Amino acid sequence: MPAGQPQAHEPDGGGTSHSNNHRAYSPPPAALPAELVPAYPPPESEDDESWVWTQIKAEARRDADAEPALASFLYATVLSHPSLPRSLSFHLANKLCSSTLLSTLLYDLFLASLTAHPSLRAAVVADLLAARSRDPACVGFSHCLLNFKGFLAIQAHRVAHVLWAQNRRPLALALQSRVADVFAVDIHPAAVVGKAILLDHATGVVIGETAVVGDNVSILHHVTLGGTGKAVGDRHPKIGDGVLIGAGATILGNVMIGAGAKIGAGSVVLIDVPARSTAVGNPARLLGRRKSDGEKEEDMPGESMDHTSFIRQWSDYTI
Repeated sequence: MPAGQPQAHEPDGGGTSHSNNHRAYSPPPAALPAELVPAYPPPESEDDESWVWTQIKAEARRDADAEPALASFLYATVLSHPSLPRSLSFHLANKLCSSTLLSTLLYDLFLASLTAHPSLRAAVVADLLAARSRDPACVGFSHCLLNFKGFLAIQAHRVAHVLWAQNRRPLALALQSRVADVFAVDIHPAAVVGKAILLDHATGVVIGETAVVGDNVSILHHVTLGGTGKAVGDRHPKIGDGVLIGAGATILGNVMIGAGAKIGAGSVVLIDVPARSTAVGNPARLLGRRKSDGEKEEDMPGESMDHTSFIRQWSDYTI
């Protein structure tokens, strides 16, 4: 077993410990019936973390049975763990470790933070639910947990943010660097990020030190929340709840993007954007808002993922 690699944890009830040698794994549990793996989460659950973890395990059992080539991976990463925090900590540790930043250290670091801060665990669950409900390419909770680098980058950032707040800043910055190297997502540890966040595709996302991102925000790939010039202090964007930021958008400076606003793909935003407004272009111009047919007042672009309604509302142009 490579030096420093954490061992998979046995489920509650004990059992024999397994190494990471694939030949040492026992066969995975039998697959559950397909009806036990819902296609879509319920709107509410009395215990979201327990519910989501149950679905992840059910999906992993189903996939291990259907694809034996993945059985050892799924057992080591999901099925051998008694809880979502342990599974996530194990997976992140093995993704982000290096020859000098051992996975055992990272596993303990991630698990300690998730255990000590219930709000982090709640955010993990909210992010999983957000990905499953907003991204049609997300075929299951386990798919997001194991394969979505945007989801994994956000969870690693949450731990780095805890380290930053604890004044363990060299370690927080080292973790930021590893996340950037592995996931191509660069979020400063001091940045404040809410829950139910979707980084869709995620490649090239940059979020600066004094940026604030609210709840229920969806951000596409190659988005920059950056500063201007060399001035220090509060210099990065503030993103309200329910905002949708399209691919390749750049938002610069200490500007406010109001709740429920929409930033069009490729836009360069240098001014405040009022709530429920749309900004498009380079430099971005603001479009007035008119509620479209069937739209409810509480609908938020960050959740609906509707990138093009402003075209239908304000232009006769069609392709």
